[in-house]
Amino acid sequence: MRHKKILIIGCAGAGKSTLSRKLHQLTGLPLIHLDRLYWQPGWTPTERPVFREMMLAELQKDAWIMDGNFDSTLSMRAQYADLILWLDFPRHICFPRVVKRVVTNFGKTRPDMTPGCPEKLDIEFAKWIWRFEQDARPPIAEAVRQAPCDSIVFHHPQALASWLERISSN
Repeated sequence: MRHKKILIIGCAGAGKSTLSRKLHQLTGLPLIHLDRLYWQPGWTPTERPVFREMMLAELQKDAWIMDGNFDSTLSMRAQYADLILWLDFPRHICFPRVVKRVVTNFGKTRPDMTPGCPEKLDIEFAKWIWRFEQDARPPIAEAVRQAPCDSIVFHHPQALASWLERISSN
């Protein structure tokens, strides 16, 4: 793979962290989960200016795979990326995946999260997932369209699986 700065975006439950781990295994590129930068133990958010500084320090490195949404910083991150992978899956795929993830990991902290942030699903997060297509998708589409880098948009998990199979065999 010729890309060295890969940005992975999409709704919760689309599989961003799973994809980032697979690409990390294939490429050896450093892996950055934005949730680990943003969330402090107990689901305490990092102050926005501090978060942006930490993220900028990561973006300026020579190579990385970065997963996460944080729509307010997408345009900035896109300026550093040489490839954006957008998992543009509908909510009927993403929402059940989040529910399954919560049931499977309830009370435990996933590897892509900050220690002390156990898995949960609150009403605010559920609404965000449900409204993702209406609220978050349009500005993401515009940011991807304007990004000065390559981008691949996957509309279904099977398309992503086929792409992964192709790059894995090269």
